Amino acid sequence: MEENTNPTLLSPVTHSGFISIVGKPNAGKSTLVNQLLGQAVAGVSAKPQTTRRRQLVILTTEAYQLILVDTPGLHEPKDKLSQFINSEARYALHDADVIVFLADGSERPDENDAALAELVKEVGGDIPVVLAINKSDSVNPAVLDANRQAFVKLVPAREVLTLSALTGKGITPLLNTLASLVPEGPFYYPEDQVTETFERDIAAEMIRAAAMNELEDEIPYSIATRVDEYSTRENGVIYVKGTIFVERDAQKAIVIGRNGAKIKQIGSAARQEIEKMNGEKVFLDLTVKVRKDWKNDQAFLHELGLTEQG
Repeated sequence: MEENTNPTLLSPVTHSGFISIVGKPNAGKSTLVNQLLGQAVAGVSAKPQTTRRRQLVILTTEAYQLILVDTPGLHEPKDKLSQFINSEARYALHDADVIVFLADGSERPDENDAALAELVKEVGGDIPVVLAINKSDSVNPAVLDANRQAFVKLVPAREVLTLSALTGKGITPLLNTLASLVPEGPFYYPEDQVTETFERDIAAEMIRAAAMNELEDEIPYSIATRVDEYSTRENGVIYVKGTIFVERDAQKAIVIGRNGAKIKQIGSAARQEIEKMNGEKVFLDLTVKVRKDWKNDQAFLHELGLTEQG
């Protein structure tokens, strides 16, 4: 009998697919993405609206490739920026092979969770849904179980898992579940690629997340960030020149702080996160500028990549 030399039959079976991670603002989506990948690629803040656009993060092993889509949380569409953020969350569901509904297990489901559950039912169709109950590290077990049962009633899920995106507890079962649900197929990206987003764009998001963490009240939601230069100097240091935009002169003064103290705090925190991301020493040069009503400035939003393409 002739030896079977068909390369298709000899090749190992691989699985690949797009995983859309959805959840209300501050559910912990970006923290989960960073935990799954094992490195910082998404800006993380304790405040909502840290994520404003979809970000693809690629996790590859010998057997599977998971393309994780970190999505913005739904919220009231009060300006052009808000409308774009909501559209990003909706688009992420259409082409998903699996949907992860990330729930804040420290709280009962609210109207935002209910609206998102309806959107998943409406757009998701027959796409398998994994309900991931997050923040198991920060709540009493009895309260966590009660909240879990409430989410189970709300979300039509194929699998229900409990985890902590912050500590990593429960991450391995989630990975195993996702790998079992994505279809058989070839890898879409090179095995060493971890994101579709350029490092300079990730850096801009990390600057914004740092600013959101350091500032109070409504100011964080009036902030936009842009990286104007991202280059390697002769001494091997990564030079990052970034601009923080606010809407009013009074906000600029607050972001800078007395004797520049606040902007130094923001810069130090952002620099540390960028260094974690690229593994290199970073010199971060930040400037603060006023751009009045930028959230309704279509041209400026387009410049920042915060408008629909077409």
